[in-house]
Amino acid sequence: MCRSIRTLRPPATPEVTEDDIRAAALQYVRKVSGFRAPAAHNQEVFEQAVDAVAAATHDLLAGIRVRGGGSGPRTRPD
Repeated sequence: MCRSIRTLRPPATPEVTEDDIRAAALQYVRKVSGFRAPAAHNQEVFEQAVDAVAAATHDLLAGIRVRGGGSGPRTRPD
């Protein structure tokens, strides 16, 4: 598990930016590939992987329906 990737879906993150999605995709690809920065001969495939993961993440977040969403934050009784 990539511990530095934070949860991007509501309510954990109310507003997710494209930069948030791209950063998560980059962290994922870095973890899977084992490279923080790829060699020049791997740069293109590395970037393609980041783009693909970012697109899949965007689609996932766009399609997720959170149960009870829209009711605002939950509060616990004292």
